[in-house]
Amino acid sequence: MKPQWDDLPGNVRHTVEQRIGQVLKADPVTKGLMPGLAVRPHTEDGGTVFLKAVSTASSAASLYARERQAGTVLPPGLPAPRLLWSGEVEGWIVLLHEYVDGRDADLSPGSPDVPLVLDTLVVLNESLTPYPGQDAVSGVAANVAMLQAKAARLLALPSEDLPYRAMYEAALGTFSLDALEGDTLLHYDLHSGNFRIDDGRAYVIDWAFAVRGAAWVDAVMLGPRFIEAGHTPEQTETLLARVPAWRSAPADDVTALAALWTLFRLYKARFGPAEGRDFRARAAKAGRAWVRHRST
Repeated sequence: MKPQWDDLPGNVRHTVEQRIGQVLKADPVTKGLMPGLAVRPHTEDGGTVFLKAVSTASSAASLYARERQAGTVLPPGLPAPRLLWSGEVEGWIVLLHEYVDGRDADLSPGSPDVPLVLDTLVVLNESLTPYPGQDAVSGVAANVAMLQAKAARLLALPSEDLPYRAMYEAALGTFSLDALEGDTLLHYDLHSGNFRIDDGRAYVIDWAFAVRGAAWVDAVMLGPRFIEAGHTPEQTETLLARVPAWRSAPADDVTALAALWTLFRLYKARFGPAEGRDFRARAAKAGRAWVRHRST
């Protein structure tokens, strides 16, 4: 169970209230699988922010630290909530962001959200290249290594336990991590729930997996989400062609990264936490369709 506002140590709550005022209530935000506190505090003056916190002993502490680092370098005017304050108090990493109202993006065919999302991706690529900070976040290889590890576990299974095994092996045959390196700050986890649609704009939230790499990587990470929402692979690639970085992506490395993305979700659908298996299975099915399209 996720911790709530009253579960925080008194000094942590006091530190937060010194910055935003007395908290009258804190609405829990229950979406997502990330451990830690996620609440929308309401203060005396009617203001709201978004508060995240996690124990430094948690396995997710490094992700909170990465989101904190990304928040300090995101330029003003970017369609993303500003990091208002962050710190470590009594063994807790605490992040205070602007609260972005709105709803999850609808990525289905014909949705008016689709062009908003693609336009926002273009803005991210342009605004975050070159990397806008002094102290660089981790390179993309650190994230991809996790995908590779789970893919290797699946590829070590007997052939009958992994449908389309030959397709995945062929897609990964010439993969080079070097192709993913670059000087763009990547979100790396773009999906409908990490876009908030509000007043005709798409805002990007939850930068916990932010890394530095080639600009086209974010487009690849978003591709299967369009297929999952009902687009065909062909339609998805037509949509992604609106993103300049996608148009310069090396084809073989796109296919290989899509295969790794798919195998990771397939692994999680089989062996991950029970509450996430269904949606990861749907994501893996979409990714497989894309890899199959690109492999024929």
